[in-house]
Amino acid sequence: MNATGGFDVSLKPLECTATGADDIMLGRMSIDKTFHGALSATSRGEMLSAMTPVKGSAGYVAIEQVNGTLDGKQGSFVLQHFGIMDNGADRLVLEVVPDSGSGALSGLRGTMVIRIEDGAHFYDFDYELID
Repeated sequence: MNATGGFDVSLKPLECTATGADDIMLGRMSIDKTFHGALSATSRGEMLSAMTPVKGSAGYVAIEQVNGTLDGKQGSFVLQHFGIMDNGADRLVLEVVPDSGSGALSGLRGTMVIRIEDGAHFYDFDYELID
């Protein structure tokens, strides 16, 4: 199954206890999202990032818990992010953490693609519910 829609996101810096070396900038941020469309939900999470001195090269990982409805089914699930930027070319993987679904979303499996168009954020969520 596929769910699509838009989302609003707010990122806020958090205290980062790790320190970078060799001009690497480490960061930590909170993530708050509101999803619209087939996924009507809010999420909260945290991101860790590393920016290199080379413009356009960086990486991040994040975990966010999503709570709401997916195609009318109420529950929650956790998304794990893995993002790499290599001299401006990006690769982003968002995947549902196995067995993180609850309520009517128990057994949820899937991957999400994020698109940014003219400053607006959109998602494409391919998923299945396993009994």
